[in-house]
Amino acid sequence: MVAGLCAGKLKFLKHYLKTGEPPLINGWIPYLGKALIFRKDAFKFLLDQQKKLGDIFTVHIAGRYITFIMDPFQYVYVIRNSKQLEFHEFADKMASKTFDYPALSKGKFPDLKENLHRIYQYLQGKPLDIISDHMMKNLQDIFEWKCSQATDWETEKMYKFCCSVMFEASFVTLYGRVPAADGHKVISEIRDKFIKFDASFPYLAANIPIELLGATKKVRKELIHHFLLQNMTKWLGGSKVVQARQDIFEKYELLGDYDKAAHHFAFLWASVGNTIPATFWAMYYLLRHPEALAAVRDEIDHLLQSTGQKRGPTYNIHLTREQLDNLVYLESALNESLRMCSSSMNIRISQEDFILKLEGNQEVGLRKGDWIALYPQILHMDPEVYEDPKEYKFDRYIENGRKKTTFYKAGRKLKYFLMPFGSGISMCPGRFLAMNEMKMFLFLLLAHFDVELVENKAVRLDNSRMGLGILLPDVDIAFRYKLRSLRK
Repeated sequence: MVAGLCAGKLKFLKHYLKTGEPPLINGWIPYLGKALIFRKDAFKFLLDQQKKLGDIFTVHIAGRYITFIMDPFQYVYVIRNSKQLEFHEFADKMASKTFDYPALSKGKFPDLKENLHRIYQYLQGKPLDIISDHMMKNLQDIFEWKCSQATDWETEKMYKFCCSVMFEASFVTLYGRVPAADGHKVISEIRDKFIKFDASFPYLAANIPIELLGATKKVRKELIHHFLLQNMTKWLGGSKVVQARQDIFEKYELLGDYDKAAHHFAFLWASVGNTIPATFWAMYYLLRHPEALAAVRDEIDHLLQSTGQKRGPTYNIHLTREQLDNLVYLESALNESLRMCSSSMNIRISQEDFILKLEGNQEVGLRKGDWIALYPQILHMDPEVYEDPKEYKFDRYIENGRKKTTFYKAGRKLKYFLMPFGSGISMCPGRFLAMNEMKMFLFLLLAHFDVELVENKAVRLDNSRMGLGILLPDVDIAFRYKLRSLRK
């Protein structure tokens, strides 16, 4: 039996070591390969392999052989081959297992995937302006409520604060208000369950059975039940994007009520799962760097003054898309925090046997089902692209008072230099709304409050979500806030 296994393994290795294929890093642990060391610190592992083997290599990770393309100038050749290198089937399979709905790729739901994708038009152009205005109003309502609680300095944990504000604003904007005597409390209960589920997300994404994850299965079921039609019809003022999703689901008789609710829950997770930690890091770095905080606040105050708008919880602030886009210091500070905390792995799966042609007459032979991956965190922390990449520089994306969009490596201009939202067909369709929401959160926070850190401890990245998006902080940190004087 052992001889048979060894022979099978040798045959498999020969499959991956054909002439012209990238070097293979296999690992000595059966099935796992290099999974443990990759999960511990994917960034360091990939950087080490790049130094040893060059910009293209294959790694055995938990039964998968993944070919990494490390050179950012080669990214375009992967991204533009969307016919041969597909993403949606992989994402659908992972999401259906994680959020407990039937896979869309199955023949039972013809065109459902395409119909849902078309709905993302509600997160672009004029519809984006409308939903952003609703988000701004809901954020202002929450901050007004916070103001009513803050008669003097109020101390809270920062991640908890960001989670509370961003979760409620997103929930109300997308799904509507809960018509209860205390809507804040109802949404807080949903949020608390969400946090419990989210803690298990990396394990579910790694294909670990939910039955091994304690109460996660029970919590997921409770969360999904909140989105059953009889509950959602009670919520007031939901968004067009969610209504359009409901209308599409109703056309599919084979999609059960629980399945539809699971889709709505998955949409909520997609809306806040990365936005909450990204908001935390943007706020944390601003408070850590007084010069950044002062520059962003001055920009906010100048906009309010130039548009004749007043600060204070009783005044409604309105921002057009153009005004929001022109806050160059705010956007640069946000982009810089995204550069430092994002760790997404852009995965593609080969749909057929073909030769991927790269720059410099390089080729990668791929078979149907082979995985190929980009790991933009390597690019984000490349000292050739970003001087002192481990340092937070709030104005890194500003040049001569305007947005800086030109970055170089080895003297050549990069097409891709900041990729927190993925790339090509896997790019987050809600990225514009997410950016608007984070900007509006920071705008209102700094317009209304004096804010400062209470603790002087270092907060580091928790690497348990490497490859999955925005990394969480390893600890929470206390800060305090109070209403700004209106004369400032």
